[in-house]
Amino acid sequence: MGDFTYTTVPGKIKPLLEKLRQVGIPAKASPQWLKTIGFTSSNDSTLIGVLKTAGLIDSSGVPSSVWTAYRGTHHKKVLGEAIRVGYAELFAVYPDAWQRPSSDLEHVFSTSSTAGKQVITKTVATFKALSECAEFDPSGEQALTTLHSGPLHSPVANAPSNISQAPMGNGPNPSVHIDIQIHISPEASTDQIDQIFMSMAKHLYGNKGA
Repeated sequence: MGDFTYTTVPGKIKPLLEKLRQVGIPAKASPQWLKTIGFTSSNDSTLIGVLKTAGLIDSSGVPSSVWTAYRGTHHKKVLGEAIRVGYAELFAVYPDAWQRPSSDLEHVFSTSSTAGKQVITKTVATFKALSECAEFDPSGEQALTTLHSGPLHSPVANAPSNISQAPMGNGPNPSVHIDIQIHISPEASTDQIDQIFMSMAKHLYGNKGA
């Protein structure tokens, strides 16, 4: 695990996300661009990293298809899916991470980082502030996710889940077969693909060594 993103101004995450749905999409999100939309403090530049983690921009600051989708009616669900991917390692430990107390989040963040207490606290506050602006699938699992490029992703509507149950016959227990489809773009990074399958291994097979 690597260090998780954090901002020193988590209280500004909600206002920033609201602003994203009001202003035009820039060619690139940068500290200078933040100033043009009212985030002029020197600490506000740390919000750029949050946008990257949420998949709203790529590693170069270029807005993604997630940003476009976030401007729509279902923006909270779009953000929820973005957070799942951006915090894949956290959700691999706690599928209901957005509902977990700060102590649980601190434990995960601190064991994956060499950062001090103050940074871990800000990391937790960052995650919570993002989560408060999103909606999550209460099941804690997504059967089908499409990655476009880098951290960019969007949920696929009406994701198919093929579940078939074999005839019971004379046996005491039925046999259940579940198919899970994962669609991954050729542009997705190796690290992201690894994270997806590591998470699947942990949840489906209890493989803690994955």
